[in-house]
Amino acid sequence: MPPADPAPTRHDLQPLPPQGDTEDRAETVEPPTDHAPLEKPTTALFQHRAFMRLWFSRLFGTSANQMLLVALGWQMYDLTHSAWDLGLVGLLQFLPALALVLVAGQVVDRLHRARIVAVCMAAQTLVSALLIWASATHGVSRELLLLVSIAVGTVRAFQFPAQQALTPMVLPPALLPRGLAFSSAGAQSAIVAGPAIGGFVYTAGAATVYATCAVLFVIAGVLVFGVRYEQAARIRKAISLDTLLGGVRFVRDRPVVLGAISLDLFAVLFGGAVALLPIFARDLLQVGSWGLGLLRAAPAAGALLTSIVLTRFPVTRRAGRVLLSAVAVYGVATLAFGLSTSFVLSLAALVVTGAADMISVVIRQSLVQLDTPDEMRGRVSAVNSVFIGASNQLGEFESGVTAAWLGPVGSVVLGGLGTLLVAGAWVRLFPALAQRDRLTTSR
Repeated sequence: MPPADPAPTRHDLQPLPPQGDTEDRAETVEPPTDHAPLEKPTTALFQHRAFMRLWFSRLFGTSANQMLLVALGWQMYDLTHSAWDLGLVGLLQFLPALALVLVAGQVVDRLHRARIVAVCMAAQTLVSALLIWASATHGVSRELLLLVSIAVGTVRAFQFPAQQALTPMVLPPALLPRGLAFSSAGAQSAIVAGPAIGGFVYTAGAATVYATCAVLFVIAGVLVFGVRYEQAARIRKAISLDTLLGGVRFVRDRPVVLGAISLDLFAVLFGGAVALLPIFARDLLQVGSWGLGLLRAAPAAGALLTSIVLTRFPVTRRAGRVLLSAVAVYGVATLAFGLSTSFVLSLAALVVTGAADMISVVIRQSLVQLDTPDEMRGRVSAVNSVFIGASNQLGEFESGVTAAWLGPVGSVVLGGLGTLLVAGAWVRLFPALAQRDRLTTSR
């Protein structure tokens, strides 16, 4: 599941002028209430310059990242024809996020978040340059692609929590549901376009795909580097075990936050089939690299359409029930994809998974960010990123392993059933989450 931008934490924050740096100024942060205003129109988002720069940066950066992943997966399967290796690519992208979770949270809460994201974009530009050279000189190997997967995972360990914790600094709470959905719409547009473009461009060679990625990463980095925001008081405590574990304790002690974050982990861990799409495209549906691009884009197409609807009609009541219902629909659609032998039906099932996932993403991230104070948001976002990475990258590894044992169809069907069981179990394990009505609550 691709992560959505978090929710803001202050009322009616006005966009700052681009000149000057205000990162050292502290401000009063008002906690959200049960009656946080949601009536501001969507067009109000465009008045916040920093938010729009961040939005476009995500658009270009996510497009590049998705193209990079498509090319990596296709090159790996070309080289090894191994479901295990496809899963290993996902695992190696996840492990750095797990290893660096405490460090990343501290960095995000102590340094300028926009500049952290800009550095991450620069690092991914260098990774793309390495792949251009390796592809052009026929130096691509299984080992190189696995090392690149580790590098990408390391960068994303810092990028995702910084990006999540940055959005609350550039939007007021009144625009939370619409801003979150609009951010997701941009990201999902990129996830639609990136794989589709990457699949078609791959016909001109992997080096061409990586060159396109490098250009997009540069644009994204320049845009986010120019983001200015009014920063709350920085952490003044020295780094210690207490501050390192602050985010972990915060999540543990709040059932709604823990339930929302862990729901994504286990639902998508069992229901993810993205890692196996090269096998479905090449061997089962026989549609080639262009078909792989469309299959990769299909979930994002459903998510994009849903995010547009949520931008106009945000979820404001019965949030817990809607969340768990969306996860159940995701599981059913995953089952349909695994059993399908038709390319069109497979695309339709993936579209539904994306739509259900987007509802889940917007609600979960709204709950997590609204229930988290700004001074904790970096560390909580880092913990959240580990759960998201586990659900996506570790889920890809799980799919690869089970596909090696049960075949790709058996792996996806088993995953869909697992997701349905998770949705039912969370109703009993986290009743506070299941019974949550409004997104906002008083602290």
